[in-house]
Amino acid sequence: MRAFVVTVPAEQVELASDALWGLGVVAVEERAGGHGAVELWTSLGDELPPEQVHLPAEWPWRFVEVDEMVADTWREFAQPVWVQPDLVVRPAWVPFEAPTSVTVLHIEPGSTFGMGDHPTTMLSLRALRRLVQPGCTVLDVGCGSGVLAIGACVFGAGHADAIDIAPAAVPVTRDNAAANGVAQRIHVSTTDLADVDGSYQLVLANILAPTLVALSADLQRVLAPGGALVISGILAEAHAHVLQALAPLQVVASDEMDGWVAITLR
Repeated sequence: MRAFVVTVPAEQVELASDALWGLGVVAVEERAGGHGAVELWTSLGDELPPEQVHLPAEWPWRFVEVDEMVADTWREFAQPVWVQPDLVVRPAWVPFEAPTSVTVLHIEPGSTFGMGDHPTTMLSLRALRRLVQPGCTVLDVGCGSGVLAIGACVFGAGHADAIDIAPAAVPVTRDNAAANGVAQRIHVSTTDLADVDGSYQLVLANILAPTLVALSADLQRVLAPGGALVISGILAEAHAHVLQALAPLQVVASDEMDGWVAITLR
């Protein structure tokens, strides 16, 4: 398999990552590139030929051959992720027994981004667990492997729509929903947020700051009156511009972990 590697200045990592998400990639890994630069490693899959890659000239990119077996060795070391004392995200292939008092989400990320171990995912799960009301409607924007939409339904939501620009997210989320017994309450698609009709009592958007800003008007449009919007994927020290874009929504809760933050707005 071939990895797609983009080298960018450290201060432009967030901007470049957002550009890669816009190309439809499903995961981005940061590696030190030397001389203050950062290498962003990802895969374009089979759906985007190199001639359709248009990135700024100051971001040199290249392909690197990667042994597929080596690329998957992380799975050997995957462990259940304890989000809260009574909530755990379990890699679907890892044997695990939990007390009946513990809620377990079984997740197979496949080729998507989302094992549940990133601070932004953990923070979002904690926030939505506080917010979910029995039978409420949920929209998960940028669902990845479906962790948040599935969690919402396991916590008691009546229905969740999960959307992602990456086609791979659709079958992975469907399979994970089935594995967690909530397949009948989750609908997943590659529908653009701009094309989503209706409104939701809880909207989740664990995506990067530039995308949150770009989608701010539609995020507010699909939020039902009195509903809650949970945003994450943003840095604790650099998100004022995101909140400004989402005005007049007001911050009602903020949770931080390892320099990342998840914010609840109403």
